[in-house]
Amino acid sequence: MASIPEASPELIARLRQPDTVRAAFTEVIKLYSEPLYWQIRRMVRSHDDANDLLQNTFMKAWGSLENFRGEARLSTWLYKIAINESISFIEREKKRAGISLDEHEGTIDIAAQPDIDGDSLAERLQEAVARLPEKQRLVFNMKYFDDMKYEDMSQILGTSVGALKASYHLATKKIEQYLEQLD
Repeated sequence: MASIPEASPELIARLRQPDTVRAAFTEVIKLYSEPLYWQIRRMVRSHDDANDLLQNTFMKAWGSLENFRGEARLSTWLYKIAINESISFIEREKKRAGISLDEHEGTIDIAAQPDIDGDSLAERLQEAVARLPEKQRLVFNMKYFDDMKYEDMSQILGTSVGALKASYHLATKKIEQYLEQLD
């Protein structure tokens, strides 16, 4: 599990200065591209879609940089943009495909999950996570794979810490049940 990088106060200060904003934003892209890509990739089916959504995330962030007030951490703000972009994409895809939310819930192309070095247990975990409802899958991924704090998740998702803990608990129970069925 990788921890989420955090921008230094100096980088944040340079983002606020017209003469240093471009170079500072380039550093932001370097710092957050990989963790944001994997967050997006766990939500969408294809590498190409994940790359497009990552690019959209940074374009939206650049376009609304003046709105970043620093009340939340930069990582939280970027994750919120990335997750909102991903959710919007998923909703557009569902409408385009004519799939209702209930029909689609918990379905994902398991083969589209990140490569996991052929480890059998990791493969079964990925299968179990892929079967979770979208919201539980999102919460589980953020907590388990990104080791994100509930408070940060709450800011990103606009959900209470208690609801997030409940979603994570339900997700872990469903994963446990799935893995027990395989044994």
